[in-house]
Amino acid sequence: MFALDSRLLLSNDSNYPWFILVPRRSDITEMFQLSDDDRLQLWQETNTMAATLNTLFGADKINIGALGNVVSQLHMHVIVRYKVDVAWPAPVWGRVPAVEYNEQQLAGIRARLKGALGDDFQFTEA
Repeated sequence: MFALDSRLLLSNDSNYPWFILVPRRSDITEMFQLSDDDRLQLWQETNTMAATLNTLFGADKINIGALGNVVSQLHMHVIVRYKVDVAWPAPVWGRVPAVEYNEQQLAGIRARLKGALGDDFQFTEA
């Protein structure tokens, strides 16, 4: 378990378990704008989230990225990939239309993450 300093969002696309970490720092668009401590914290959160998702979802590959071309606020994408997903082996961006989660799927993801990340865990669908 870890202390999450970033907001954790879930992309509303059931094609892939796709999470987004957003540091709680205003007006930050690039990694180099973070202090050394904040940058280390974000990388630790990203690595911990990636390892957690790899275990929880049995990933074939974890994709990590920070693009920010559409949403400029610095954020880290952590995406679970499978060799059988609809975009494999290509990047997920714009490959196929998003398929929204239903309430049962969302409840399942919340339960899995809460068990792994602890009682302080909360996320918002993006």
